[in-house]
Amino acid sequence: MTPQEAYQWLLQHHRDTAYLRSVKKLLAWDQRTFIPEKGHAHRAAQLAVLARLIHERDTDPRIGEHLSRVEGSDLVQDPAGAEAVNVREWRRAYEIHTKIPTDLAVALTRAAAEGQTVWEKARPQNDWQTFQPYLERLVSLKKEQAQALGYEKEPYDPLLDLYEVGETAASVAAVFTPLRRALAELLEEIPASFRDPDLSLLEGPFPLELQERFCRRAAERIGYDFAAGRLDVTAHPFSTGVGPGDARITTRYDEHFFPMAFFGTLHEAGHALYNLGLPEEHWGTPRGEPVSLAIHESQSRLWENLVGRSRPFWEGFFPEARKTFPALAEADLEAFYHAINQVRPSLIRVEADEVTYNLHIVFRFELERALMKGDLQVSELPEAWNTKMQEYLGLTPPDFSQGVMQDVHWSAGHVGYFPTYALGNLYAAQFFAQAAADLGDLSGRFARGEFAPLLQWLREKIHSQGSRFRPRDLVQRVTGRELSAEPFLQYLRQKFLEAG
Repeated sequence: MTPQEAYQWLLQHHRDTAYLRSVKKLLAWDQRTFIPEKGHAHRAAQLAVLARLIHERDTDPRIGEHLSRVEGSDLVQDPAGAEAVNVREWRRAYEIHTKIPTDLAVALTRAAAEGQTVWEKARPQNDWQTFQPYLERLVSLKKEQAQALGYEKEPYDPLLDLYEVGETAASVAAVFTPLRRALAELLEEIPASFRDPDLSLLEGPFPLELQERFCRRAAERIGYDFAAGRLDVTAHPFSTGVGPGDARITTRYDEHFFPMAFFGTLHEAGHALYNLGLPEEHWGTPRGEPVSLAIHESQSRLWENLVGRSRPFWEGFFPEARKTFPALAEADLEAFYHAINQVRPSLIRVEADEVTYNLHIVFRFELERALMKGDLQVSELPEAWNTKMQEYLGLTPPDFSQGVMQDVHWSAGHVGYFPTYALGNLYAAQFFAQAAADLGDLSGRFARGEFAPLLQWLREKIHSQGSRFRPRDLVQRVTGRELSAEPFLQYLRQKFLEAG
């Protein structure tokens, strides 16, 4: 078999596997949106079967044989070419998958499906005791996974690398430690206009049907195509890219808290814009896939915060908001702007402000790192959580639902995921600063409701690149500098200290 023939076999094999993955995503989306209550057990079995089939395809020995035929051939001479990118990432994925026994892959999928189902019921009931054994099972399986993947320094490293290739616990800590110190200092300097604004403006009431209509208009205005997506309700907002022309988003509504649904929608729409901007001709291959979760998060946080919480954005949108919601009919723009940008430590990560959000991430990173090391047991997690939250944010959760059980991630086995959120914030600020330098007058455009130039810039520089470049290489190519927390900190200082 020639290298070209081997490559074509790999191409077809992985695209067929990608269709199975897209079916798995669709089933998972349904599980978190519309599945009937009695259907969860059967759904867990469906997902387990799909996991087994996908794992068998991912570990097919012929992948290794055909990769060996292609590697070193003329097909992969250009390291940024589609063939070389695909072969590089297929090799990495094959080495990862072949280290995981099928039984473990199936067990992880089943435990995650069961864990999410139990979490969704136990969290509203503040029932840690029911959830704890499921989390213990997941943590045990994640330790098995880390052992199977192998590591040089600590078991957290291979799990983190699954989400953010090239990162380790040490490399993340090197970024997070000084970031935490800088944020703590900034928090003390922020003026009262942001610390103690009039939050009654956000309490409504905001009728749910009006919120949904307003959220849809905002998502459409920034470029989200509802002919290629949906907006539905879920317990924990998420976005899923099922495939070309199908990138769905979810949110949750509170009649007496406007920011929850609105900014959640912008956030998930940002994810969907990335998925819809990937090169369709490369779908089913790494060249057509997002490069990492942190880069994905940079897109959602960019639209949610750097665009959606900016004063120019609301100069354009606030007149429409006042017409839509009677509660805002007489509201003042500046008062509203300060209210949606309040800076105050809070219990819930997804509702945290731009300054304190990363502190939520840092202590979650430290907790799950300790869990994987064995320095912390699941039974000790609630107390450890409360201690960290008090140390970092000066708050103690009154119950489990607002503390250790607030996030869906651990119930789904996503250990190593949390750091990508904070890294995403840093990438977002660095990308946004470069876009402003390249495009000029983004503020004026936002005030006029013009978001297409920014979206086009993102699609050209980031979305269309797929996985051509690793995350830190991508930010270097796009911005001309290595990943740094400084653009993010400069953005916060300018917004909250200089131009507040």
